[in-house]
Amino acid sequence: MSGMMNDTGMGSGSCVFFGILIILAIIAVVVWMRRGTDTNHSSQSSSNHSLEILKERLAKGEISEEEYDRLKRKLEERDRK
Repeated sequence: MSGMMNDTGMGSGSCVFFGILIILAIIAVVVWMRRGTDTNHSSQSSSNHSLEILKERLAKGEISEEEYDRLKRKLEERDRK
């Protein structure tokens, strides 16, 4: 009888192990898919941040309006690519 219990115990242990592997695989796929969608958001926020810095520099008088317009156009061109 004890031999049967050991066999059953091993079977259920491997079942739990494979169940955990499946759950980890599902989590990995979800994280991987989310990471792909976040790259667009980060480039937009980076662009917005750069534009905010330009506005601050213009407000402080560090750059002229012409320089602001030129740099803003460069940022917009970079975002289109």
